[in-house]
Amino acid sequence: MLLENKVAVIYGAGGSIGGAAARAFAHEGARVLLAGRTKANLDKVADEIRSNGGSVESAVVDALNEQSVNQCVDAVVKQAGHIDISFNVIGYGDVQQPLLEISVADFLQPIMNAMRTQFLTTRAAARHMVRSGSGVILHFGGGGPQTQPGLGGFKIALDAMEGLRRQWAAELGPHGIRVLTLKTGGIPETIPDAKEREYIVANLLPATLLNRTATLTDVGNVAAFVASDQARTITSTEVNISCGAIVD
Repeated sequence: MLLENKVAVIYGAGGSIGGAAARAFAHEGARVLLAGRTKANLDKVADEIRSNGGSVESAVVDALNEQSVNQCVDAVVKQAGHIDISFNVIGYGDVQQPLLEISVADFLQPIMNAMRTQFLTTRAAARHMVRSGSGVILHFGGGGPQTQPGLGGFKIALDAMEGLRRQWAAELGPHGIRVLTLKTGGIPETIPDAKEREYIVANLLPATLLNRTATLTDVGNVAAFVASDQARTITSTEVNISCGAIVD
């Protein structure tokens, strides 16, 4: 088991990506704390993990609220004695419109949310990880030079998150803490049933080099690997699981 005796906190764990990571972490032996705002969604993921023999708990946490995040992490450490993995996959509340049409508030919202939540959750975990001399911080999204029209502040939020990841990696590396970002070219399973869904899905596959897209299972498996000690040499970088859709 890659994550045996590890303790992981996943924010946004009631969503599809967070749930996939939680299932993979538990499968690899980690004790997982599911954090999110909607108890029913967390309970659904927790029940599935327990039915497969995994160790899991859940807590209602607002990952944009400093007190809520700190209390969550402190409670985990008080109970388990340590925290080894922090993975934040919450949504940023982005409004996707052309820049000439979008309001200032809608443009800034995903940027502010991304910076706030990733800073708060990383800092809360890092304070404890520094004392133990090890730990892994995972972000999700990733930047890069590619973009497309009409995304509002969303792509800019991802790019800003990469700058934050580099800064954290530089400051936490001497303490044995690794900081990484997972990025995909889009996961069809996560696209909501809306009128644009067929169009979006149809355009994901041709952009890849492998003639396939990443699945939720792929995301969970890769996240479990990079969070494990087998990936102990990897930090301050993106882990590209886009099947070639995003060319480095």
